[in-house]
Amino acid sequence: MTFFLTRINVGDYETWKPMFDQDSPGARRAARGHRIFRSVSNPGEVFLLVEFSSPDDANEGRQRLIASGVLDRFPDHTVPTVIEEVETVSH
Repeated sequence: MTFFLTRINVGDYETWKPMFDQDSPGARRAARGHRIFRSVSNPGEVFLLVEFSSPDDANEGRQRLIASGVLDRFPDHTVPTVIEEVETVSH
């Protein structure tokens, strides 16, 4: 599986979430799913893990997100990184 992973300090999560759900950049168009994580100490800091079937799909989604300028609204963010799962550990 291939993903892109990014961190964004969105400030007010409740304001940001409806914008995320719209996906106006189309970054998740080819996604198989996504997960949103929030920092316990700072609920406005979110980590997005978006799953894709292939590295090409993940790179395309990443490029759409970057090109849209959406991330530029948030001065505290990391550029999405395309990653792949190499091991799953169960307890």
